[in-house]
Amino acid sequence: MCAILLSINPNHVENILNGTKRYEFRKIACKRHVDKILIYSTNPIMKVVGEAEVEDVLIDNPEVIWKKTEKKSGIDKIFFDRYYENREQAVAYKLKNVVKYSEPKELKEYGISSAPQSFQYIEA
Repeated sequence: MCAILLSINPNHVENILNGTKRYEFRKIACKRHVDKILIYSTNPIMKVVGEAEVEDVLIDNPEVIWKKTEKKSGIDKIFFDRYYENREQAVAYKLKNVVKYSEPKELKEYGISSAPQSFQYIEA
């Protein structure tokens, strides 16, 4: 099983945890198959607050990805377009079985000293 730790803005984290955001968007796909995402909420929280299983990974041009994900994207089209400006490819991780930890975890519990800019593989 392969897991990654993703740094995510607290507003998006909240939408993932409450179910309004079922996709996590990235500009680059992981090279390995990913089964699970550990959710690191960035400043001011700065803790791993939950996890989600990866149901699917969608990779295509941004317009195709938006059409497939817009209803559960948790973001608006303006934000999406700005994020993928001048990009040929968009990546969307479809999330399922999202779990919010009762006690958020420190990065050091995973052997990590600082949050990744995009993602970091975690031994699961």
